[in-house]
Amino acid sequence: MKQTIVLLINCCLLAGLYGQGDIQFTSSDTSLQTAFSRAKEMALHYKGKPGDPVGPWYESALPPRYAFCMRDVSHQSIGGEILGLSKENKNMFTLFAKNISANKDWCSYWEMNRLGKPAPEDYRNDKEFWYNLNANFDLLNACWKLYLWTGDEEYIKGKLFANFHNKSITDYIASWVLYPDSLLTRPAHPNAPVPFNDKDAFHRCRGLPSYSEGVPNIKMGVDLIAAIYRGLLSYSSILQTRGEYKKAELYAQKAKAYQQHLDADWWDDTVSLYHTYYSNNNQFGKDEGETFLLWFDALKDSTRKQKTIQHLLSKNWNIENLSYFPLIMYQNGYADKAYDYMLYLANPSTKRREYPEVSFGVIKGFVEGLLGIDADARFNRVSTLYRGNKETTSTVNNVPLLNTFISVKHNGDKQSSLTNEGKKAVVWRAKFSGDYTAIYVNNKPAKVTKEKDWLGNIISFTEVTVEPGKVINTSVIYKKN
Repeated sequence: MKQTIVLLINCCLLAGLYGQGDIQFTSSDTSLQTAFSRAKEMALHYKGKPGDPVGPWYESALPPRYAFCMRDVSHQSIGGEILGLSKENKNMFTLFAKNISANKDWCSYWEMNRLGKPAPEDYRNDKEFWYNLNANFDLLNACWKLYLWTGDEEYIKGKLFANFHNKSITDYIASWVLYPDSLLTRPAHPNAPVPFNDKDAFHRCRGLPSYSEGVPNIKMGVDLIAAIYRGLLSYSSILQTRGEYKKAELYAQKAKAYQQHLDADWWDDTVSLYHTYYSNNNQFGKDEGETFLLWFDALKDSTRKQKTIQHLLSKNWNIENLSYFPLIMYQNGYADKAYDYMLYLANPSTKRREYPEVSFGVIKGFVEGLLGIDADARFNRVSTLYRGNKETTSTVNNVPLLNTFISVKHNGDKQSSLTNEGKKAVVWRAKFSGDYTAIYVNNKPAKVTKEKDWLGNIISFTEVTVEPGKVINTSVIYKKN
């Protein structure tokens, strides 16, 4: 009897019946509904156990290490919030911020395990460890995104986080020689252990300048430049929320310098693609890395961006890269491709589907991509923009954001509704793809504002405050309830 009760409790925890993972998705497209259910079940499977010494956490590293990695946590965090794993995010982010240190040349621990220790697979001591230099900027950017999604100011103003951000954009850049004008001339191993053993990964990869780990003799990766650009831009936004406007502008200009170097130095006109790495032999090359140009939204030239996306779609990539594709493709106008990737990544027959980033990436693809749900704590605002099939009806319930819960229903691409299930009012920016002269809010015409996406497509939207317990219907065609 006792074993039965324990089994029932564990099943309930996995299913999210104790306040986590309560999000539900339904759709007239049964393939979508199945894919979401599979991804949700897989993602919640990675939630740590209540008694783990590290505290609340979820697996976000190579299984079965029972660990979480800076890169993976940064990329899985919004998916974690969507699934109700807020405490887990806060604990893991706090541990990474806490463990930045001068002795590690302002790195943190690349990976920590369920015991609350640096994972031995990546760490021997403070002078010998594995670390991808993108990590600090990726985590900084993720802190900003978590603030926007949750409204939790600790991610941008808390003492530990403020220290991590400040050290990352000053001492870290200096220690690893990551200034804009030193990207191609920096030493390969600025803080190498002495004596240096090139055959020891904890020497050779103590400060790997890319997330591409299979490129030998690498001096700089294009993905690291994109990460620095986005990290500095996010830091500028953080400063703006503090009212430090002059300093914010300074870091916005610093970010711009990296983006300018990316376009000036890394574009290969002969094949209309970006180089992805620069070697110690002073030669450019191409391998992985393009995906992060889009992940960090570092491309400003629309033609180059199109060619980059088309090249990504033309090749087969490892599962880590593919985990980012649902969101990236939805956000950049390739909805049909995003749909295919979501179904592929959620399919039980897909190899290495069990890598944690995959299921979390699919969840992001559904909520942020397909349904176009976004949050901005600065304005207490939720935005929606449906990117799916015009004939499909899709609904998501119990999405946690901005200290409330919302449900969103898209009836094709011309009707949307939002239900505020929490206790706090939110501003809803209801967006529709197309140039519309009228948007109806509960069957009454409302003010229409228009914007363009990076492809030049017009998006029409209106804003309305949704009080707790209320349902608001919007449409770009008049239809009685």
